[in-house]
Amino acid sequence: MKKSTAMSVNLAICLVLISLTTIGLATVDLTVPVSETTKAIYHGSSKDKVALMFNVYDGTEHLLAIVDIFEKYDLKTTFFVGGVWARRNADTLSSIASKGFEIGSHGYFHKDHSKCNYRENYREISASKELMEGIIGHKITLFAPPSGAYNNDTIAACVELNLNVIMWSRDTIDWRDHDSDLIYRRATSDMAGGDLILMHPTQETVNALPEILDYCIQHELTPSTVTETLN
Repeated sequence: MKKSTAMSVNLAICLVLISLTTIGLATVDLTVPVSETTKAIYHGSSKDKVALMFNVYDGTEHLLAIVDIFEKYDLKTTFFVGGVWARRNADTLSSIASKGFEIGSHGYFHKDHSKCNYRENYREISASKELMEGIIGHKITLFAPPSGAYNNDTIAACVELNLNVIMWSRDTIDWRDHDSDLIYRRATSDMAGGDLILMHPTQETVNALPEILDYCIQHELTPSTVTETLN
């Protein structure tokens, strides 16, 4: 990483660490309205794109292998990154973003957001957002709650932070079931345009990924980022 970039990343990390300890004492709007149309998103609108999206808190070596596979296929995807991982792997995150991959927030400390009030949700999500924007150099627009756990306060905090809350239409459960064939079947069975397919950087996912991408291509579905799959 260039010296100027490294300085920017270090500054972003310092600012986030400060905010983690001060946001709880700051005045935060606790009455952000959540309309009936403001909801978590479980499926995209695209007819010909799907998103193989990855939640990242560990598995760096597998993550790099996943990036390599997507690059070989000349495709892009979305990585939802935890703040703890991002702080420890700023160079890696910066490199991935520079290759054109979409980056979203996966919180900072992998908390259960369904048990957090508005202030706690805002603090956790905004800290990860600030950190990652400092590392990658541009705004992020997506938040995927750890374990898919959220409440109305999570939605309200994301409205205030201009983030869409992203869930999934199918889950490979690859973090638990280390079986490449099973991961493949869960990803591809009845796959359709607009699917948001949840994955994680594991060795078995790396093993299954080329066949999943081949399946998509054979069925005229283009693996893409979450943002492109939503539209």
